Amino acid sequence: MANQGAHHDGLELRTLRRDEWDIWYDTLVRAFGGVPEAAEERELWNSLISYDRSLGTWDGDACVGTTGTFPFRLTVPGGASVPAAGVTMVSVAATHRRRGVLTSMMRRQLDDVRDRGWPLAVLTASEPAIYGRFGYGVGTYQVSAEIDTSRVTLSVPPGTDDVRLRYAVAADVLDVCEAVYARRVAARPGMVARLPGWERVGVLDPESEREGASPLQCVLAERGGEVVGWARFRVKPEWDAGGPRGAVHLRDLQALDPAAEAALWRLLFGIDLTSTVRVWSRPVDEAWQHQVSDLRRCAVRVKDSLHVRLVDVGAALEARTYQTPVDVVFEVEDAFCPWNSGRWRLSGDSKGASCARTRDQADLALSVRELGAAYLGGVNLVALGAAGRVREARTGALAEASVGFASAVAPWLPHGF
Repeated sequence: MANQGAHHDGLELRTLRRDEWDIWYDTLVRAFGGVPEAAEERELWNSLISYDRSLGTWDGDACVGTTGTFPFRLTVPGGASVPAAGVTMVSVAATHRRRGVLTSMMRRQLDDVRDRGWPLAVLTASEPAIYGRFGYGVGTYQVSAEIDTSRVTLSVPPGTDDVRLRYAVAADVLDVCEAVYARRVAARPGMVARLPGWERVGVLDPESEREGASPLQCVLAERGGEVVGWARFRVKPEWDAGGPRGAVHLRDLQALDPAAEAALWRLLFGIDLTSTVRVWSRPVDEAWQHQVSDLRRCAVRVKDSLHVRLVDVGAALEARTYQTPVDVVFEVEDAFCPWNSGRWRLSGDSKGASCARTRDQADLALSVRELGAAYLGGVNLVALGAAGRVREARTGALAEASVGFASAVAPWLPHGF
């Protein structure tokens, strides 16, 4: 990323300097409502941010726009860990709307990601309608639920009773929890390999975010002396005239096998003085949805999670595998990153793939946004075709590509950034 500033409309866009952090971050906080964050949260993000990958837009001494990227490695179908820019901390001051601030930051950012040779950029959106025009498509979805555990029971698989559970202090068992997480990363597209420092995000526990619930609690699942899973959660005690009606708020849960996972869910369902389990940001195909006695009383909701942008179409499509053989020519439209526009032949199977420019006739025509949506295997290309967002030029090509792109395990982003 060039250090010199780029000017437009009296504004200067430049790489963030260390002595500008407080002003830059205060601009971001104000854009998200202006409620100050806990000191430990602010310190954590300051330690994780990469200054040379962060941008500020300035109007004189005033910061009026912010964005940055984290250097991630993202799991793709086939299990490869692919370099990806985790776009974060995007804001524009209310005083400087509709002046091209966001567009200029997105332009500079994607140019920089390309220069670094990263084939992907990803983000989570506070307002999902914003990022499609920059080529991002919704690539993963997440489940939230409010489970009435006073009326919903859980059936568990064989071996669940062999799992031993014990409480632990979350901060004291970070190493064993991260070891479980690291073993899970390659198993599901959309998961992010955590660099040093990121383990602290999972145990960040400012009182301002508890909403009357307990400090973070942690339970380990063990078998044969080995930690095979863990859950972090809070408990919010509540009472009415009929007695206790507390709620368990699940923060995160990771397990290495179905029995360990079921043991942790069964624990959550059975915590004394509670009648509700509230969960956020879980995989859409998680097993508990097939183990509950009444899914209707779980109030399941699905929403967008990770937005995916192919910065280098050829490199991105080569980085993953395909569950059935594909040989298809895409006509790609990419107005914001025109180096991706044109025809690409993808040939691949479960062992690997090649993707290169071609002059052959197109089989499918679509924008880079649709490729981003389908990339991790959780969004169906046939469905995108039915929505009018993919055009089929060769009969059968859409079904072939759709089956090949699919993932047997739904992609999932386990935490925000």
